[in-house]
Amino acid sequence: MDLLSGLALGVEMAITWEGLLFCLIGVSIGMFIGVLPGIGPLAAVAMTLPITYHLQPMSALIMLAGIFYGAQYGGSTASILLNLPGTSTTAVTALDGYPMAKQGRAGVALFITTITSFFGGCVAIILLMGFAPALGKMALSFSSAEYFSIMLLGLVAAATMAIGSPMKGIVSVIAGLLLAMVGMDTTSGTVRYSFGILELQDGLNLVAMAMGLFGVAEILKNAGQPDRPTDKLQKVRLRELLPTRDDLRQTWKPAIRGAGIGSFIGMLPGAGPTLAAFLAYAMEKRVARDPSRFGKGAIEGISAPEAANNASTQAAFIPTLALGIPGDASMAVLLGAMMIHGITPRPEFFTVHTDLFWGLVVSFWIGNLMLLVLNIPLIGVWVRILTIPQRLLFPAVIFFICVGVYSVNNNPFDVLTVIVFGVIGYLMNMLNYPTAPLLMGFILGPMIEQHFRRALLFSRGDLWTFVDRPISAAFLACSAGLVLLLVLPSLRRTASRLKRAF
Repeated sequence: MDLLSGLALGVEMAITWEGLLFCLIGVSIGMFIGVLPGIGPLAAVAMTLPITYHLQPMSALIMLAGIFYGAQYGGSTASILLNLPGTSTTAVTALDGYPMAKQGRAGVALFITTITSFFGGCVAIILLMGFAPALGKMALSFSSAEYFSIMLLGLVAAATMAIGSPMKGIVSVIAGLLLAMVGMDTTSGTVRYSFGILELQDGLNLVAMAMGLFGVAEILKNAGQPDRPTDKLQKVRLRELLPTRDDLRQTWKPAIRGAGIGSFIGMLPGAGPTLAAFLAYAMEKRVARDPSRFGKGAIEGISAPEAANNASTQAAFIPTLALGIPGDASMAVLLGAMMIHGITPRPEFFTVHTDLFWGLVVSFWIGNLMLLVLNIPLIGVWVRILTIPQRLLFPAVIFFICVGVYSVNNNPFDVLTVIVFGVIGYLMNMLNYPTAPLLMGFILGPMIEQHFRRALLFSRGDLWTFVDRPISAAFLACSAGLVLLLVLPSLRRTASRLKRAF
């Protein structure tokens, strides 16, 4: 199917009253959650996942995707006005956005973040339209060996490229793989690691696990913090949003570079928008004529990261839809949602579910336009949302999490699972262990095991089958390279100690 025919099909699928309604609901929830510091898009997607069980797959995915990329738009508001990032990806925006607000230019900063976010998203959607189907066609020749190798690469990348210690990221991935083994083995029918608990025979509940790790854990982490200093909030008027000609001149080049970096990072399995935002900021600081301006209100310091994190968010759909490899933890939850609706992303996705793919693409265009319209005129509303006290917000979120997870199976054990993984996620945050690689390991674990077994079955137990096939060998080499980059500094330190000892 050519591009124009695909877009025509997408318009037919997405521009319906139901598609437009759920797109609006999704981006509005995403904006709301993004504005509020301490919750984040992952918790929002996890909390709303049970609602989508009763929707058609198209409406469900449009809504969840809208929450995902809508939260990236809203996250910059608290970063600029209060120096409190709404999401981890907007932490970079606070470095120059908050100084601009203290200079009385909060309106300009918010306008620039909205425009550059829209631009970055549009660039990534264009790449999604071109690259995802082409990558899917190329992957049609993949065997189980290639699938195992690329999924392994995704997990290694998620662990080593996570913010923080790479070794702790690897531990989180391994923990996720072990949790994925709980329940009935699909090949032999043997029940594994259930410890006699009947509810564990079907495995751990993805929704309950995600809600606990990213919803309850975030609330527990922020519950002891003092309320946001809302008395320092500035009133942003519409006339204060308009940038000067010099502001626009300093914005467009960083936005282009940020969109390029974000799109590239988004297509890498396991990288995510946080890495894209940091790299874009570092790039602008490196190419700037006067790097000392950064951190003091440089407009390039908000335009490049905002374009990068939104481009990365949209580009993450490329490996997810084409290969079934999530770009980050949020995409892993969306991947789980697609599987719940009976849709498994793989190379055949673009031929079997052509209407779903192009419907999603068109909904991305519509959603980005909605966010552009919602963000600028309603900026006063989003600022007012920041005044909601945490003592009212957090208990309400906990209540909706418990109700939502109980409604899935009407099983109190799922509520207990949420609480247990909420505590686990809180402890992991306290000990600086990333939770996103754990969830990716949990979701990809069964598929990795399945393809590993199938590859060995076809090769009659010969492990060289993973190296004999060139594409599989290339993916394994990339995984080995990432691990080598991880251990190389330790080897150098050990070698220098040995030299000094002898």
